[in-house]
Amino acid sequence: MRLSCTASDTNLRVRCSSKLVSLAVLGSVNWDINLFIDRFAEVGAEVSVKQILEVPGGKGGNVAVAAARILGSKQAAVIGGLGRDELAQVQIKILKQEGVETSGLKRMSEVISGRAYIVIDRNGGKMIHTLFKANLRLNPDDIEDPHISRLIKQAQIIVIIDPKKETIIRASEMSKSLGKTVIFSPATRCSEGLKELGEAIRNSDYIVVNRFELKCLTGKEKIVDAKNALLEINPDVKIIATLGKKGAVMMHKHGQNKIQGVDPSRFGLKVVNTTGCGDAFLGVFCASKIQGYSDEESARRGNLAGAVKATRQETRGSLTAEELESYLKMLQQ
Repeated sequence: MRLSCTASDTNLRVRCSSKLVSLAVLGSVNWDINLFIDRFAEVGAEVSVKQILEVPGGKGGNVAVAAARILGSKQAAVIGGLGRDELAQVQIKILKQEGVETSGLKRMSEVISGRAYIVIDRNGGKMIHTLFKANLRLNPDDIEDPHISRLIKQAQIIVIIDPKKETIIRASEMSKSLGKTVIFSPATRCSEGLKELGEAIRNSDYIVVNRFELKCLTGKEKIVDAKNALLEINPDVKIIATLGKKGAVMMHKHGQNKIQGVDPSRFGLKVVNTTGCGDAFLGVFCASKIQGYSDEESARRGNLAGAVKATRQETRGSLTAEELESYLKMLQQ
C-alpha cells in the first residue's frame, strides 16, 4: 500500500493519503430536516418553530465524513443504501466533496432515500424520527458485492452501525474472518436486544453506544451491569459508552477508564444542537486509531470532537484535522 503522510508538528501524528481506504462504515445516509424550537411540545400541544435547517445526515455518512476530515480524501468509505432520486444524487455529491469513497452505496429505484426529522430545543437537546427506507434495503448478499466486499477487504477498521439485523451479522462475520478491527455501534438496532445481536457482539472488538442505547441493548439500568452482560457474550470486547457532557467511559474485562467531559464554554462556545455528536466522536475515534493513537487518547480526541460539534447547527459539524489540533492545544493551556 502506497502512503503519503505529513505532520505539522510533533503533536500531530500523520495525515495519510492512500489508494486504499482505511475505514469502511456500514450505516445510514439520510437527509436531515431540523426544526429548532424553544421547548418540546407535550402530547397534543403545539409549539412554534423558530428555524428550519435541511442538511445531510445519517450515522453512516456522518461517521465517514468525520473520519475523512481527519484522515484525508478517500481514506473513509460509506456502505449503505440510497434511492435513485434527486436526493440521492445530492447526497453522493456532498459525500464526494467531503472526500468520502461512495462506491459502496447501493442504489435502488423502488424505494426513496432515507430522511430524518429532528426537533431541537433551545438547549440543544433533540428528538429524532427517522424514515430509513433505502437504508434498510442493504441485504446480507449485498455484502458479497464486489464494490462492497473490496472496501471491507481494504479497510483496517470496519464500523457497523444501523443496517438491518441480518446484514449486520453477515458484515460482522466477513470482517471478523478477514481479521479486521470491528466496531459495532448498534444505534437504533439496540432495540433488537442481546439475543438477536449476540453474533455481531461476538464478532466485535469494540461496542460504541450512548448511555440510552446501552440500557436499551442490555436491559440493565446500571452501567456496570450492562458491561457484565456484554462481557458474558464476548469477554474480549471493549465497550465505550458516551455520556454527553460527562464525557465517556471505556470498559473491558480488566476494568474501566473514564474520559473527562469537555465544556464548550471553555472555548467561548454554546451548545445549539447535540445531533451528530456521537457520530463525530466515533469518526474521530476511528481516525485516531488508524493514525496510531491508543484507545484512551483516541477516545479523548473523539470526545473533544463531539463536544465542539454540539456548538454547530449542522449534523455533520465535526472538526477538521487542523481544528482538532487547535482545540487540543487550547485544552492544554
